[in-house]
Amino acid sequence: MKHTSKLTFHGGAGAVTGANFLLEDKESGAKILVDCGFFQGRKFGEDTNREPFPYDPASIDVLFVTHAHIDHIGRIPKLVRDGFRGVIYSTPETKEIGELMLTDSMGILGKEAAADRLPPIYDREDVEKTMNLWQSVPYHHTPINLKGGFQVTLKDAGHILGSAQVVFMRAGRTLVFTGDLGNSPAPLLRDTEPLGAVQYVVMESVYGDRNHESRADRKQMLEDVIEDTIKKGGALVVPAFSLERTQELLFEINDLVEHGRIPAVPVFVDSPLAIKVTRIYKNSNGNFNHNANDVIKSGDDIFNFPRLKFTMETEESKAIKEIPNPKVIIAGSGMSNGGRIIHHEKHYLPDSKSTILLIGYQSVGTMGRALEEGAKNVTIMGDSVPVEARIAKIRGYSAHKDSDALVDFVRTAHDGIERVFVVMGEPKAEMFLAQRLRDYLGINATVPQKDESIEINL
Repeated sequence: MKHTSKLTFHGGAGAVTGANFLLEDKESGAKILVDCGFFQGRKFGEDTNREPFPYDPASIDVLFVTHAHIDHIGRIPKLVRDGFRGVIYSTPETKEIGELMLTDSMGILGKEAAADRLPPIYDREDVEKTMNLWQSVPYHHTPINLKGGFQVTLKDAGHILGSAQVVFMRAGRTLVFTGDLGNSPAPLLRDTEPLGAVQYVVMESVYGDRNHESRADRKQMLEDVIEDTIKKGGALVVPAFSLERTQELLFEINDLVEHGRIPAVPVFVDSPLAIKVTRIYKNSNGNFNHNANDVIKSGDDIFNFPRLKFTMETEESKAIKEIPNPKVIIAGSGMSNGGRIIHHEKHYLPDSKSTILLIGYQSVGTMGRALEEGAKNVTIMGDSVPVEARIAKIRGYSAHKDSDALVDFVRTAHDGIERVFVVMGEPKAEMFLAQRLRDYLGINATVPQKDESIEINL
C-alpha cells in the first residue's frame, strides 16, 4: 500500500538553530515532531522564540529529540506550556542532559526577559511538566510503534553524548532525521552510524561549505596555542559549549599533560553546567569509543589531571583573575552570547599576551562571530572593549562533520535513496552541500525554506 506523508520545516531551514520538523500522516492524522529548539543569535533566546507555534501544540502526538543542545530542545517547555501533552522520546543520556540544559537555561533567559521587561519564555514548572512526558529509548531498541503504522528507532549520530538519528519506517520505506552529525573520529565518542537502506534524509549542514583540520592537526594546534600563550605569560580563554566540547578538551589536555607535551599550568573549568555534564560523562563510558575506553581501563581519570580546578561557585569564578598567568580558562557559553565567558573576555581581550581560542561554530550576530571575523572592538555588558588579544581558531574540535564528511555520510546510503533535504546550516552552507550531493553523488538534494511543506511517499 502506498502511503503519503507531509513534511514541514518549521525551524532549522535556512538557519543553523531552531530545529523543528513536523511529519504528518494524511490517512491517520498522526502528527509527529522532531526537535523543538531555540532560535539563537545575538541573544541566547531570540525574540522569535516567543512567537506562537505555526501548529497547535495540543494536536501533536509525539516529539522525538535528536540530542540535548539547546537549539534542539530549547522550546520544548514552551510547547508544553502551550498545550502539548504527547510523549517525548530520546536516548537516556539526552533526557538526563536535557533536563540540566533546560534548567540551566532559565537563568540566562530570566536575565534576558528582565532586560526586555517581559516574562520568561518558560519557568521551572514547565520544565517539570516536560520531564514528566519524557521517556528514554536506547539505541537500536525495539521499534516504537506509532499511529499510522510508523515504526521508529534511534541510531548513534556521534555528535554529543546520547545524540541520535531518528529513523522512521513504514511499509518498507525509510526516512531519517540525522539531527547533528558528529565529527568522527572524535576523541571520546563512537563514530556516526551509516545510513543504510533509506529513501529520504533530512540532514544537517553546519559545515556544508567548509572542511576541518585532521584529528592529528587539531591536537597539534591545541598544543601550539597553549604553549604559545604560556610563553607569552598570558591567559588562554576558551569559550566552550558545556556539552561535549568541554569534555573533549579536558580529554585532550589530560593527554598532553600526562605525556609532558605541555607544562602543568592551572586549568579552570568555569561553568556549573559543564561541571554537571562532565559528571554524567564520567558515568557514561559505555558510549565512548575504543581509544577512550582503553585509556580509562589503564586507570587514567580522563577528566582529571594536575592543577585542574572546577569552579562551581560565583566567588570561585571571580577569583580566577587573581591567579597569576599563565593559565587556561574554559567557560560557557560557546558563542560568547552569555554566561561566565563574557566576564573573562572583558578582562583578557585587551591583553595582547592572552589568547581567545574559538573551537566551535559561531552563529551570526553573536560576539563569538564578531571576534571570528576580526572585530577590533566589542561591546560587553555595555562597555566598549578593545580586542588586543590573539584570536585563534581550531575548527577540528567542532562536534559537526565537515563538508567532505557530510558527502561521505550520504555515500553510506544504499541504492534507492530518493531525496535529501539539506537543513540546519546557514543558506550558503546548505546550498553548497546540496550542490555537492547533486554533482558528486547524482542525488536529488534540495534546500527547503522555513515553513515549506513537501509531500513524500512514506
